Amino acid sequence: MTLLRSISGASHRSLFLRAIGRRHLASTPAPAPAQAEEYKRRNYANNVTEYNGVVNSITAQRRFSFLLRDVYDDMSLDGVQPDRDTFHSLILGSMKGARLQDAFYFTEQMKSMGLVPDVNSYNMLISVCGKCKNSEQAIQLLEEMKKYKVKPMVQTYMCLLNACAAAGRLDQVYAIVRDMTAAGLGLNKFCYAGLITALRNKTPLPDDYAAKIIEFVERSKEWSSVEASSETAQNVMTGVTEEELYNMPTAEYINRRGFLNRPLTVYHVAFHACADLRNVEVMEALLDMLKKDGKFPDTYIVIQTMRCYLNCGDIDRGWQTVDEYLKSGRPPVPELYTTLAEGAMIGYTPTGMQIAQKALEDMNSRNFYLLPRQGTDLLLAAAGEKTGGYTTANYIWDLMQARKVTPQLPAVEAYYNGLKEREIPADDPRLVLVKRTYENLSSRFRGRRPN
Repeated sequence: MTLLRSISGASHRSLFLRAIGRRHLASTPAPAPAQAEEYKRRNYANNVTEYNGVVNSITAQRRFSFLLRDVYDDMSLDGVQPDRDTFHSLILGSMKGARLQDAFYFTEQMKSMGLVPDVNSYNMLISVCGKCKNSEQAIQLLEEMKKYKVKPMVQTYMCLLNACAAAGRLDQVYAIVRDMTAAGLGLNKFCYAGLITALRNKTPLPDDYAAKIIEFVERSKEWSSVEASSETAQNVMTGVTEEELYNMPTAEYINRRGFLNRPLTVYHVAFHACADLRNVEVMEALLDMLKKDGKFPDTYIVIQTMRCYLNCGDIDRGWQTVDEYLKSGRPPVPELYTTLAEGAMIGYTPTGMQIAQKALEDMNSRNFYLLPRQGTDLLLAAAGEKTGGYTTANYIWDLMQARKVTPQLPAVEAYYNGLKEREIPADDPRLVLVKRTYENLSSRFRGRRPN
């Protein structure tokens, strides 16, 4: 419990673990009785089981910034031999945190100890390649599996397909689909989602991308219920959903009750692509398809519909989408307001900035608060305003300060630079606080371990 309290109170980097105290090597003589309590306090784990618990706790709390490497380093200092479960948990944490170098570092350490990664570990390695848009390494991993005689499973090919899709390698995705079909493997919704993602990320954008998105959504309705899920017991036990493993845009919302209708995965990816590509025509065609299928747009689809209108500069339709959602009696969610605010700020028109601030005020009045990432994204967007009173950026900063939440460095830097461009006295309390925050963040992250 002492360890878990330490984890929950940690703020950053290895200070989290190093502050516990200097590690005692396994070769260090046993402490005298009078020192036993101090020794216990400084050594937060003493054997492989306890260290595995530390890794799992960090992963569950999604505190990935360097902590997994710190724990592994401390295991080495203590002379504790990692086991297969240790490496599996380390690779899992690296995947969830999109820490590509860490994932491959732990894999090499694992192999150096004579342990060959199993198929689930390779699936996670391919997945993290997808998160980091490194399709070449993902393909090499499949070749490495052959070398070590690790038999791929359906899930492996799905990971590889979506890793290639993230990099926009449409031809490679088509090739994987052909191989799966030739091997008698049914194509499920994640295959079609991957095809749409590949279209979205292909550079230059294919001329027929709009027709293809519609085609893939239609064809996805034919997928067999036998292929409905490729989740393994291992994934279920470690809390990895297929959406997270395949890097679906809905991954972070899976556990939000009433937010997602999971069978609509292909629709989710298609609507997300339309919003990114600013294609209202295809988006509205998808809404008609959904209606003909007797389906109702879930909250995620409503938000992507709003994003599409806003990204195209149609603030009125974006606002109308929110209004219709709220009038329908469905429960409001903070993403409605943050999406409206961020989209309204595109172009920094006076009307758009007013709508953005009104959306955030409405959100605040409902006792919703900005999560660190949401606040960071909004502050970064609002900080780009070159004219006007900077009221929206100031309001976002104040909302985060009220909850003692610090935005990430890029947002703070942009906000600080924006304040300096305005006629604000050097001793202004807001400017002084933002400057101090910027300097503290700059100092803290200057020597970070790259990944």
